[in-house]
This record gives sequence, structure tokens and C-alpha cells, in this order.
Amino acid sequence: MKPIINAMTVDVEDYFHVSAFENSINKSDWTNMPLRVEKNTHRLLELFAEHNIKSTFFTLGWVAERCPNLIKAIVEQGHELASHGFAHQRITEMSQDDLFSDVKKSKDILEQLSGTEVVGYRAPSFSINDSNTWVYEKLIELGFKYSSSTYPIEHDLYGVPHWPRFLYERSESFQGKKILEIPIPTIRKDNTNTGIGGGGYFRLYPYWLSKRRIEKFNQQEKQPYSFYFHPWEIDPEQPRIKEASLKSQFRHYINLSKMEGKLVKLLKDYQWDTMKSVYLDKETK
Repeated sequence: MKPIINAMTVDVEDYFHVSAFENSINKSDWTNMPLRVEKNTHRLLELFAEHNIKSTFFTLGWVAERCPNLIKAIVEQGHELASHGFAHQRITEMSQDDLFSDVKKSKDILEQLSGTEVVGYRAPSFSINDSNTWVYEKLIELGFKYSSSTYPIEHDLYGVPHWPRFLYERSESFQGKKILEIPIPTIRKDNTNTGIGGGGYFRLYPYWLSKRRIEKFNQQEKQPYSFYFHPWEIDPEQPRIKEASLKSQFRHYINLSKMEGKLVKLLKDYQWDTMKSVYLDKETK
């Protein structure tokens, strides 16, 4: 049996963009913060090149504006460029017009810098839920072909546990066109979903446990697994945001020094490709 090819993804944002710090850092202060995302993302590009892996980079328009050479490097090295919106604002806090403007701005910047079409989108903090399904129509109108913006788990910051766990076509349409949603992976036991998609869960748990869960997902569900993380997660030297709550600090800083080593194991243990290659190209074959 052929091994399943999984999808590697990076949410390209800096340490001060995260939703956990939004009450501690004003957006107006972002330009005064030490920028570390460019260096960290170049390090990820080096790791991917060493292991001959292609990834999807869901990139903030704010980052793209300030790091145009990084955007060009991502595309020149054969990775997929996708949108993470412009200013990392959760959709639950945006009007329809605000969302459209934010995402259009990011898509325009990314496409102008890269010279490539951007067809993928990931909402900040997986913030699509029952309250804002209108976002899919806006994404279709903007020319997106897929979204990876939902996490079907119970979580204090996000989550739609009753939504589908695997790739599906949304019922919303615009001018006869539809869009795919690719949820973050979960394993299911006793009618409860557990998140295994990456990020803080991957840093918190020992690697052997993450590996066991990924293999269980691949074998039992016979579905490709998608992994997500952020450039700041391989950066233990990043500035500390001491104004944030202890809970937010714990979540953000736990095991940063171990992340790169875990990531290298992950790159070696599985086959990886972009979201577009794993999900969209498969759909069209």
C-alpha cells in the first residue's frame, strides 16, 4: 500500500501577532516590536530544503508588506503561498465588509509580490464557526478554492466540535462556484474529538505520542493528515510578553527550545507536500 502523503503548513505570523496577546499588545505598536518572523521563516525554508519537502505558507499580508523578499523566496523554492488575512483579526470580531477588505488586501499583496495565484485561506485562530458561515461566500467571491479554517474540537478560544472532521465542499456558492473546507485533524474517541493538528499540542506532548496519534489518524481514517505551526515556535529567544496572562504565557512559551528537534523528526518520519497538492490536485484527478 502506498504511504499517505500528508500536508505541511506554516502560519506565517510573528510572536506579537498571536490572538493570545491581543489584549497585551496594541496593533498600533506592532511596527515598534522586534521583527523575527523573516529570520525564523528562512530557517524553516532551510529545513524543508534539507528534507526535500514542500509546504503551504499561510501568510499575513502585514508580514508580506514588510518582508517582500521572504515572499519571493517561498515561491522561488517551490512552496505554496496562501493567505492568513492581513492583520490577524479573528473573523468573529469582523463585519462582512471588514473581512472582505482584509482578505482582499492580503491576497492582492501576496499575488503582486509572488506573481502567483493565491487559492488557499486560513482564518486567524480558526475563527470560522456557526456565527459567520457567510465568510465562505466572500472567499469564493475573492477567488479562493479552499479554506483550512475550522478545528472541530472543544476549546476556550475556538472550535466547532459538531462540524465535519474531513475535507468537504461547502454548500455556499457564488456565481455557481463553491469552496472546499479542510478542517484541522482530530482523532475521535467516546464521541469526543481531540486535536492533533500541531501548534501548542505538538509542543506540549512528547513526540512519541504525537507520532502515535498521526499514525492512528492515517491508518484508521485513511485520510491525509495536515500539520500546522508558526515560525515563532522554533524561536526560544523571542521577547517575552510579560503583560499576558499566565495561561497565555504557558501556552505560547511551552517547549519552544524543543520544537525544532521535534519538527526535524516529523519531517523525516512522514511524506509531506502542499495543501494544494495533497487535497486540491487529488480532487481534480
